[in-house]
Amino acid sequence: MKKALKIVFNVIAWVVLIFALLITILVFSSDKNNGTASLLGYVPLTVESDSMKPTFKKGDLIISKETDDINSLKKGDVITFWTLIEGKKVKNTHRIAEVLNDNGSVGFITRGDANNVDDTYTVYAGDIIGQWKGAKIGGFGKVMDFLRTKTGFFICILLPIALFFLFELYKLIATIIEIKRPAITESDEEEIKRRAVEEYLAQQKKKEEEEEDTQQKKNDK
Repeated sequence: MKKALKIVFNVIAWVVLIFALLITILVFSSDKNNGTASLLGYVPLTVESDSMKPTFKKGDLIISKETDDINSLKKGDVITFWTLIEGKKVKNTHRIAEVLNDNGSVGFITRGDANNVDDTYTVYAGDIIGQWKGAKIGGFGKVMDFLRTKTGFFICILLPIALFFLFELYKLIATIIEIKRPAITESDEEEIKRRAVEEYLAQQKKKEEEEEDTQQKKNDK
């Protein structure tokens, strides 16, 4: 039972460490890629509005895949792209409403599923971050946003990593102590058993003598 619990604890510790490292990679890659985190070509994004309801909603985590061939995109595809909203450059994920082709220059008119009108900004190849193909985790975007804060990064990333390495250090020290502890030979085991038997027999003899002494006193009376 003790061994099984140890294995389970080790598995949990490694899962936490791997998760923490993945989040760390995403956070730092986000800082290096102009705010767009990418892991092996996949881009996790937090939905900031309800413009795509019911496909996904604000607070969801969606994962877009980087697109190499812009010409493969067609009407009805959902893409993530850079756009301007109120004069600010932001990421957006909307559905392609129309594909434009002006002498080989491809552009896209997009629209949110919950919107009645097309977006005013035409999306071009240089604006596209990736294509969304259906991967989402409901409500997890808020968790990712928290992990990107200093408090979230410390509590959920740095602290688990520190605890993991402390646990591994404890196991290393325990192993070293165990190795340095002198091994018990067969002769030592036999000696321990012999002494245990002698001690047991001595206790039994003493007990019998006490019982005889008590009986003798009763007879004298």
